Amino acid sequence: MNLAGIDLLAKAPLAEGDVFLGGRWLPAADGRTYPVHDPATGELIRHVGAAGPQDARAAIEAAQSAAAGWRTTPARRRSEILHDTFALMREHTDTLARLIVLENGKAHRDAVAEVGYAAEFFRWFAEEGVRVGSSFGDAPAGGYRHVVRKHPVGVTAFVTPWNFPAAMATRKIAPALAAGCPVLLKPAPQTPLTALAIAALLAEAGLPDGLLNVLPTDRAPEVVSAWLGDDRVRKFSFTGSTATGKVLLEQAAANVVNVTMELGGNAPFVVCADADVDAAVRGAMDAKMRGGGEVCVAANRFYVHESVAAEFTEKFGAAMAAVRVGPGMEGGVTLGPMVDQGAVDKIRSLVDDALARGARIAAQGSMPDGPGHFHPATVLVDVPDDARILHEEVFGPVAPLTTFTDEVEMIARANATVHGLASYVYSRDVGRALRIAERLEAGMVGVNRGLLSDPAAPFGGVKQSGLGREGGREGIEAFLETQYIALDWPN
Repeated sequence: MNLAGIDLLAKAPLAEGDVFLGGRWLPAADGRTYPVHDPATGELIRHVGAAGPQDARAAIEAAQSAAAGWRTTPARRRSEILHDTFALMREHTDTLARLIVLENGKAHRDAVAEVGYAAEFFRWFAEEGVRVGSSFGDAPAGGYRHVVRKHPVGVTAFVTPWNFPAAMATRKIAPALAAGCPVLLKPAPQTPLTALAIAALLAEAGLPDGLLNVLPTDRAPEVVSAWLGDDRVRKFSFTGSTATGKVLLEQAAANVVNVTMELGGNAPFVVCADADVDAAVRGAMDAKMRGGGEVCVAANRFYVHESVAAEFTEKFGAAMAAVRVGPGMEGGVTLGPMVDQGAVDKIRSLVDDALARGARIAAQGSMPDGPGHFHPATVLVDVPDDARILHEEVFGPVAPLTTFTDEVEMIARANATVHGLASYVYSRDVGRALRIAERLEAGMVGVNRGLLSDPAAPFGGVKQSGLGREGGREGIEAFLETQYIALDWPN
């Protein structure tokens, strides 16, 4: 298979319009396709099959048919397949990274980092899958025993976003397969090719047919409704916007489907008076600019103590102005295009609103000539509390800075949002940093660190940022049901 000159795992015999269903590469049932474009140029990459309700139902059949055999497959064998997939992803890192750049647009260095992160979920859950245990003990009142077993929840359905087309897929696929569950996956319409490549690798690693079904589509409501409306689907996991998550929660409620959701964020980045400013700037660049700012845990609002605001603004502004923008594969580029024009338009509207309310541009990077959905790295100062950019997820390379003097008042401002996914705190005083971290309403807090994500740690938020956790030891629990057996064992 060759996509725009990229030899994408030739073992996957994709043809135009194919989906991966029941272990086979097939066209969408009604023959429909839709285009996938390069966000750096706007050029067509290729057409991909647009799965519909008939494909969705066929995928459930394939998954259900494979479920019993996978459930009884020894955990060690499941682990070996996942470990082999990890090794294959590492082997094909460059190919996968180039594919991510092609369809997502992110800078090549970020794409390489994503492949490494995505692969780690297969290694982590290969190890966790053999540790799922049962318990046995005497009833405290005597006379019988307690046996507690963990069983696979059943057929699982996933909807993943475009900003991490590899990692958001593997973060769900790996624990599901490790737990013994078959998978239905609908990748984002902008970035289906990476998900199909991962399916090819899993097949090469020996995953039996029907256990992973990947349905690209530009008609997501029809596919997802077919899944959530079928009582054979017992687990649903979604990563995306809070607004869409609310709609899907309502649908899942009809069949009382077990749900995990990782939704929107509005992460505060706090720089205390005693912070190491240079370290805070480095952390801010990580937290704001990884993936071009199109990251749910990206720093969205900066609260900088008044005593260090001038120094932080100068140094952070210089770093942002030096960011090189351009197509992701060009040498030296650290900021690629946004995923589409709609993303650029939203960022611009938030910046324009802030400027209209009195904010100023303190620093801004350059823009490349030619086509593509680009936006420069931008630092805003004097941003008033009523600016939309402090209350809406930017999802782009814009950093709005505000100042504070009172810690309690700052925490109240940081918590004044319906979201609670991630937060960041910089202070040389670990006690102060931990005190602030514990008072911030967020599922994850980076203390003197701008990167949070780790396959070995639980990822997720509070309030309207989601339900449940992915990754860590908690990640596999989402795909297991607990069964209690009262065992009469006469003496």
